[in-house]
Amino acid sequence: MRTYSTTKLTGAVLTCLLLAFPAVARDHSALNGTWTLVPAKSDFAGQSVVQTGTVTINDRQGNITVSRSFVYEGATETFFYSDIADSQRNATIHTGKDLKSKTRWDHDVLKVATTQSGATTLESYTLATDGTLMVNVERPEHKPITLIFRR
Repeated sequence: MRTYSTTKLTGAVLTCLLLAFPAVARDHSALNGTWTLVPAKSDFAGQSVVQTGTVTINDRQGNITVSRSFVYEGATETFFYSDIADSQRNATIHTGKDLKSKTRWDHDVLKVATTQSGATTLESYTLATDGTLMVNVERPEHKPITLIFRR
């Protein structure tokens, strides 16, 4: 029967954890960049269709910026949204009196929760196996939508 010292076993476990940690960090940076909406592959669940749109994600040293720009079908203007969060300090960004946004990582999913007038919209950003960016959007009193983006 083999016996292992606690020091060697602890060192082996720490080594495995340290080697695994950079792989997780790389996954987060995989979402960085500007993504263009693919309306034909997106599911708007009967809501206003977005004709064109982009999402830009920038995660640098725990500071996450998510900027979105959309033109809706029949609209005469472009809608621009931007969220910035300091995930190292678990910050919530307040824009105006009743608008706040919080951005965080939940494993490999980037989540943006925006609360305005007491209603919270949750956006979940994931990298699909085909290399596209999939964004699930859940809004109160609306069906969830799924937006597909490519680089």
